[in-house]
Amino acid sequence: MNVSRFDLVTLALFVAVARHGSISAGARQVHLAVGAASRRIADLEAAVNAPLLYRRASGIELTEPGQACLTHALRILKDVEQMAGMMSDYSSGARGTVRIWANTSSITQFLPDDLSSFMVAHPAIRIELEEQNSSTIVEAVLENRADIGIFADRTQAQGLVTLPYRDDELVLIVPRGHAMARKTSVRFVETLDSDFVSLPEATSLANRLLEESSRIEKPLRLRIQVRSFDAVCRMVAAGMGVGILPRLAVEPHVRSMRLKLVPLEDTWARRSLLLGVRDPDALTVSARLLLGHLEAS
Repeated sequence: MNVSRFDLVTLALFVAVARHGSISAGARQVHLAVGAASRRIADLEAAVNAPLLYRRASGIELTEPGQACLTHALRILKDVEQMAGMMSDYSSGARGTVRIWANTSSITQFLPDDLSSFMVAHPAIRIELEEQNSSTIVEAVLENRADIGIFADRTQAQGLVTLPYRDDELVLIVPRGHAMARKTSVRFVETLDSDFVSLPEATSLANRLLEESSRIEKPLRLRIQVRSFDAVCRMVAAGMGVGILPRLAVEPHVRSMRLKLVPLEDTWARRSLLLGVRDPDALTVSARLLLGHLEAS
């Protein structure tokens, strides 16, 4: 059997002929001349090495091999139609996978709601989300391991196109019985006589605190470093020191852990979170849709 001689036009013609009971009617449906349609049917019979039609003056009737061929032709054409529909979804951005790497601040404050609303509007787009430090996120986008990155300002991001995402506010967190819990606001320099609970030095937040303490030439008294916002809150609540974290990320823990949030007066305590991509025009349609959604948020 010469499978290479099977083509979609001939299969569509054969189905049309079988349904209409006439080669001329089938030819009209697929926009072929009757002579060309007859040759295609003859070529198909030669390819399968079996007669597919009984040709009578009143029309055609399928032979037993013809019935089997019709079953397979219908299945093939349906599969092709489904493939075309799926490819159309990919090209329009309705379907696809987007790889997004984001820092802890964005994931704990903003990203869940933003991704949820996006996925409601685009249910066939799959999102692969990975939580990483800001500097690692930039590297991943540059190396094409991520399509979109979300990281803090002050992160070195040469080679990326950056767009604004959200702003957040850093606040001091202390136990309710702490001396600074009574303050309505505080300057960072006033906190540096206290022991600190901090995130690892690889995080943008820990780097910011170290940079600012170095700038005012007063060292940060690091007592303990933990890996998550929740762990910082627990350590502060246990009296291990004070901490500085984004307001929206710690507000859910204030009542349960008996914490107090004290605004920082320093301008650097108002941060910007950024979206980063290598080239917006080179993104898939799905990734461009998500980038636009996050930027509009």
